[in-house]
Amino acid sequence: MKNIYFSDETVSGNDLYFLCYMIERIARRLHQRNRYVVNAIEKEEWRHLISVANVLHCENPLQVEDDWIETYGLQKGSFDITNVDSELVRKIPTETQMGKVYSRLIEDTRQPEEDYVDGMVRVYNDEICYTIDNYNCSAYYEPSYVIARAYNEGGF
Repeated sequence: MKNIYFSDETVSGNDLYFLCYMIERIARRLHQRNRYVVNAIEKEEWRHLISVANVLHCENPLQVEDDWIETYGLQKGSFDITNVDSELVRKIPTETQMGKVYSRLIEDTRQPEEDYVDGMVRVYNDEICYTIDNYNCSAYYEPSYVIARAYNEGGF
């Protein structure tokens, strides 16, 4: 995918990872599902954000959260991803870990005609996210090729 501002620059997998990391941070902060954050921001805005991700990752993540919440009018919800059974889950995965899970899934299942933004919207709107985001099971902990295979086959 080409950077929309500099045609000689290519958007990287690290830029995608940054967006997935920020989606996870904002969703947790607002008590929303990741798909809410993805769908609340238009695709053209995501193309802008991924094109400036190499700059945004140098900013304070809390400030980036505040900016995105205000700019895109993101609202608080009632879903708490950290509400888990303590008998089953000793440690909740971090935002960085889940950002990696999702960026790998997007890259591993990306179609030839898709850019990162189209792949991101496709993956975050798939039903498999309900399983990956259920920390009472271990789907998020599986190797990336297992998660990609489950995605391609319609579930675990």
